[in-house]
Amino acid sequence: MRFKIILEEDEEVGGFIASCPGLPGCFSQGDTVEEAIENIKEAIQACLESLAEDELQECIGKSSCRVVDVVA
Repeated sequence: MRFKIILEEDEEVGGFIASCPGLPGCFSQGDTVEEAIENIKEAIQACLESLAEDELQECIGKSSCRVVDVVA
């Protein structure tokens, strides 16, 4: 399965925060980008294991992503 993740630098504490918008409440962190990515993969696996089959299908079916151009 493929999931979109979002990485944000944590300017207050340092390191990086990772989240998975397709799985509400699925967050992790790491001192480096690479560590944050590995940690969010583990968090996603844990989230998937904790969801019932019908909940999983609902989460997976909701996500949609588009890229848009914005004039600034």
